Amino acid sequence: MSDQPNRTPHHAPHHHAPDRRAGRRDPWAELPTMAPARPGPGPGPAPHRRPEVRRVAPSPLEPGAGRDPYRVYRVLREEFPLTHDPLLQAWVLSRYADVASALTDARFTHGHRPGDPPCAETHTDVDEAELRAVAERTAFVLARRIADRPRADLVADFCHWLPAGTVAAAVGVPYRDMMRLVRGRAASALAGQCTAQIAVREKALAGFLADVLTDPERTAALRDAPAGLVARAWTESLRREPPVQVVMRRTRGEIRVSGGTLPAGAPVALLIGAAGRDPERFRAPDRYDPFRDDLGQLTYGAGYCPAVTLAALEAEYALRALFQAMPRLRLADGFRPERAGVITRAPRSLMVLPGG
Repeated sequence: MSDQPNRTPHHAPHHHAPDRRAGRRDPWAELPTMAPARPGPGPGPAPHRRPEVRRVAPSPLEPGAGRDPYRVYRVLREEFPLTHDPLLQAWVLSRYADVASALTDARFTHGHRPGDPPCAETHTDVDEAELRAVAERTAFVLARRIADRPRADLVADFCHWLPAGTVAAAVGVPYRDMMRLVRGRAASALAGQCTAQIAVREKALAGFLADVLTDPERTAALRDAPAGLVARAWTESLRREPPVQVVMRRTRGEIRVSGGTLPAGAPVALLIGAAGRDPERFRAPDRYDPFRDDLGQLTYGAGYCPAVTLAALEAEYALRALFQAMPRLRLADGFRPERAGVITRAPRSLMVLPGG
């Protein structure tokens, strides 16, 4: 029996403990760490993957969208700047740059829109001073008619009549006959195609008065405001809540837009309401701010047109007449204007207390 210490044979252990003897290195400690191998395609079944879900572009004509079309517009601007809407049966443009360009680009056919370039060519003999006089006179007559009422609806009792009344006065129709003769088809014969765009001016005026009266501070600021500030507030209303939300055009050929290429001969829906709240064009686009330095609107064109002039004059003299006849005018208790409509949009009613 040997008197040497008992040594464990080197082939016995299988846990590969470190060799602590001086001068020797553990070969196992020097092996690289190996990550588990990823499963390859192999003959077995492929790993399960969730199917890709493609978002479908929303439509302004979807049920319920009319309650707040601006949520739909936001998705279209950001994710679907060019899409075909089966409900509208047209391609849809929603970004400001595309919509503004299409409204004047000769490669798009042009239906009538107040202020479009052809407007100025057909209305060269309009006396603006006379338009101002008839707008002022009609507004004050209508305001005095409702001043003594305990409660009134400005849409039915004022906005519904003022645009027709200015046209009637401009062409010499007696006030008592203005609605019978001026509204509808007779309007074009009496006053020309542009001036006869009564419905648009009516909705625009209703929306403007709703914007002014909804905020008491805004009401106070505009009660005796100069014409320049009223004009800015009017423009801001047309931008933020345009009375015309959708305008239809058709392409004359293929046209490049920000989202792709429009095919030739295709109907195109221009979303005026979406363009007016494009953050690429307007800062804080959801906020009503007549003092903004990036004012702009697409409801009426930039060219001269009697409809454009009349609409602005009606807005100015509507405020002056209403506040002069009813200095304490305010919304009825608990009433908040609600706009309705998809192609055109405006408050259906505007209940007020003439005596405050």
